[in-house]
Amino acid sequence: MPRPYHFELEKVLDFRKQVEEQARLALAKALALHAEQLKIVSDIENKIQINEKSKYAKLSADDMWLWRQYDDALKKDLQASHNRLRQLALNLQKCRTEAIKKSKDRKLLEKLKENQAKKYYEEENLKEQKEYDEMATLRFKPKDF
Repeated sequence: MPRPYHFELEKVLDFRKQVEEQARLALAKALALHAEQLKIVSDIENKIQINEKSKYAKLSADDMWLWRQYDDALKKDLQASHNRLRQLALNLQKCRTEAIKKSKDRKLLEKLKENQAKKYYEEENLKEQKEYDEMATLRFKPKDF
C-alpha cells in the first residue's frame, strides 16, 4: 500500500483558500451596499414622483417656496445618491473581479495538487508492481523436464 501523498505547497493552498474567502466576503459586503443604495435611490425617486403629483395650485406663496425647496433638495439628494450608486457599482465590479482572480489562483494550485498526487500514485503503483514481478520471478521454479 503506497504512503499517502503529501503536497509540499499545502500551506500556500490553505492561504489562497483563506484569501479567496476574504474576497468573497468583500464581494458580499459590496453587493449588500449596492442593493441598499439602489433602495435609497428608488425611495428618493418615489418621493419626487409623489411631490410632483401633489396639488400645489392652491398653495400660498410661503408654502410654494417650501415646496420648491423640498423639490430642489430631493433632486440634489437623488443626484448624490446616483453618484454614490455609481461608486458602489465600480467597487462591486472590482470586488467581483478580485474574487474571480483569487478563485482562479486557488483552483490552479488545486489542479497542480491533483496532478502531482495522480503522478505520485501512478509511480508508487509502478514500483509496487515491479516489486511483485521481481518476487514472482525469484520464487518461480521451472519444472524439470
